[in-house]
Amino acid sequence: MDKKCIQGQVFSGERSLFMSRNLDIRDSMFSEGESPLKESRDIDLLHTSFQWKYPLWYCKNIDVQRCAFFNMARAGIWYTDNISLTDCIYEAPKGLRRVNGARINHVNFTQALETLWHCSNIEMDDVTARGDYFGMNCTNLNIRNFNLVGNYSFDGCKNVEIHNAKLLCKDAFWNCENVTIYDSYISGEYIGWNSKDVTLVNCLVESLQGFCYMDNVVLKNCKLINTTLAFEYSTVDAVIDSDIDSVKNPTSGKIVCKRIKELIHDDPNIDISKTQIIQTEALPS
Repeated sequence: MDKKCIQGQVFSGERSLFMSRNLDIRDSMFSEGESPLKESRDIDLLHTSFQWKYPLWYCKNIDVQRCAFFNMARAGIWYTDNISLTDCIYEAPKGLRRVNGARINHVNFTQALETLWHCSNIEMDDVTARGDYFGMNCTNLNIRNFNLVGNYSFDGCKNVEIHNAKLLCKDAFWNCENVTIYDSYISGEYIGWNSKDVTLVNCLVESLQGFCYMDNVVLKNCKLINTTLAFEYSTVDAVIDSDIDSVKNPTSGKIVCKRIKELIHDDPNIDISKTQIIQTEALPS
């Protein structure tokens, strides 16, 4: 079915295009007025701006290209299925929630507080975000070329794959399951607590008390810089291409690194024989 083209229009008022079907909206503006496209289907949006709350709720089959979500377009995309965002700037907080099936490409989330919550089947490439609590309780995330500045990210996520990321975020990846991160830089306190089946490959990590209370944390060819009190109460399989400043009370597994500057065993309930420690270089005398 051919889509009706709407071009160069300004929409205002609540539910201005409520329950729309098969529209191609170009060079337009949604100004004051909540929920302009609520319950809509099969909508293409190009060079269009959203300047008020709840623009895309309960929608399906939405293609958004070169659009802008202004600060007041908060809680913008909720309960929506099958949406793509391409070449967009997204200024509003609480951007996506309970979305199933999203493709997000070359998007800048400038105020990403509480963005991407309870979402599933998400693909992201070339995305930048700034804000706390990004990506909570999501499943099936595939992320590439991602930059994030914001704490408490990816809490409670399952089935996550990340490539080429830069993450400045303390308390990231808590309560997660089945996470794999490749070729990335992560800086933040308390990374990965209470998670299981987390793997990092070719990553550079800086952390205070990182990788604690974890079940099956795997590090392959990673570097730990300024990382202290690592692996407490964790089962670990780590091959580290650097020194580790300090390791405390791992429960079992294997740690291979150049040197451990301080190895702490102060819990008498832990059987230290269950963790194999291999240091490939001697500490300086």
